[in-house]
Amino acid sequence: MKLNNIISFLSGLLLLTGSASCDSEKELIIIDGNLPIKTSTLYMVGDATPNGWSIDTPTPLTVSEEDPLVFTWEGALNAGEMKLCLTTGSWDAPFIRPVNAGEEIGRGGVAETAFTMHAGDPDNKWKITDAGIYGLRFNLRDWTMSADYIREPDAPVIEPIVTDVLYMVGNFNDWNIDSPTQLEKRSDHIFVYEGALLAGEMKACIASGSWDVPFIRPEANGCKIGRDGVESETFVFTTGPDNKWIIDESGIYRITFDLGNWTIATEFIAEFKPAPKLYMIGEATDGGWSWDAATVIESTPDNENIFVWEGELGRGTFKASDVKDFGAPFYRPATANCEVSQNGVASREMVHTTDPDDQWLVTAAGRYRLTFNIADMTIDAVYLSSSESADPLYMIGTATAGGWSLDQATELAPVAGNEGVYSWTGILKTGTFKACSQKDFSAPFYRPSSSDCKVSENGITANDMVYTTDPDDQWNVVTEGKYELTLNTKEMTISVKYLD
Repeated sequence: MKLNNIISFLSGLLLLTGSASCDSEKELIIIDGNLPIKTSTLYMVGDATPNGWSIDTPTPLTVSEEDPLVFTWEGALNAGEMKLCLTTGSWDAPFIRPVNAGEEIGRGGVAETAFTMHAGDPDNKWKITDAGIYGLRFNLRDWTMSADYIREPDAPVIEPIVTDVLYMVGNFNDWNIDSPTQLEKRSDHIFVYEGALLAGEMKACIASGSWDVPFIRPEANGCKIGRDGVESETFVFTTGPDNKWIIDESGIYRITFDLGNWTIATEFIAEFKPAPKLYMIGEATDGGWSWDAATVIESTPDNENIFVWEGELGRGTFKASDVKDFGAPFYRPATANCEVSQNGVASREMVHTTDPDDQWLVTAAGRYRLTFNIADMTIDAVYLSSSESADPLYMIGTATAGGWSLDQATELAPVAGNEGVYSWTGILKTGTFKACSQKDFSAPFYRPSSSDCKVSENGITANDMVYTTDPDDQWNVVTEGKYELTLNTKEMTISVKYLD
């Protein structure tokens, strides 16, 4: 019995040794070729694809019912480029690419051919040479793809583009997608730009800040815009191909986009010649609204498109023109009441148009350096120092002694050593009031930030203050009495103390 037990033990040990030997031999086996790419999702990205270069929303392929490692897609491809990815949201992930950069997919289709997959360079992409309806097949088991050209592309479905804003971007604004040139909305679908355009390329979009969105483009690349108008009035709204209009000649243009019918109309208004002088007017300037006392700004010796001025600006608005004519186009901000303050200008974008009558709004009086660039259509403002003397501040309204008479307005006194701070002590009647630095009802006023802000024996319901022309909000005194008011025009606050 003992001998049999020893023999059984040695036999078991031999079997275990043999098993370990087999496992060791398995580890030495070398598999030649690519392993299957296991994924449940596959996407294509590029200007040839429906969703363009948006890595967050690339175009998905469909997994085959017969084989989970085969993905197919059928639909429209633009002329352009594309590559494929397994996941969304990252350009650093591996991409499926052609073995050689620029491998073509066109009317002749592509027989089964190998692809590769890697992250980083070389950033190889397929090149779609002919727009059309294609069938694509990617086999992730054997790393091959094929493509069939099915037919001509469908005519675009024209549905009204619904948006509140439309922008143009091109050589005329240095392709700045973060600050494109905004058009004026005239109706639900009509947008108009009127102003200078430099020779070069341009396209349009309904959102700023990203190139990975559909753009409004000509149907054919290089469609010219010139003295005789635009070569083709129809446009497309797509991520690709990256077609652009060509501005044939620098000039003053009127560009009209009809987003309901997908058409563009252009009109050459005048030759673009830099103005020898700019004239700046407005209540923020020393000369107010008088052309005879307008602030004259000369172009710089080195660049006839750049105008630099340095001097005092009071609180209020201003705009500029190259002719002394209220009916002529003005250089203006792209949006109303664009603020100029110690922080500079809120937006550098500038337009040259007759309307709307938008103006820059100076909220902090002081010495500034303004730079108008009429080629790039930008303005820069540098706050140099505070004003040598404080602007006056006046209070009017039914709550004040002078009522609504600007001639009898109640003057607030500047607080010594506190720039932009004004105070007043006196009787306020029940009623409303607001404050201004210019005795002009059309000028901006200091107002509460919300309607029906109450002043009473308890003080004031809200301390925030705004400087604007509308809405015509006013402080509402509900308790007559003696008050101490302090207005801080730098911090835009008001404080109220009830005395008796």
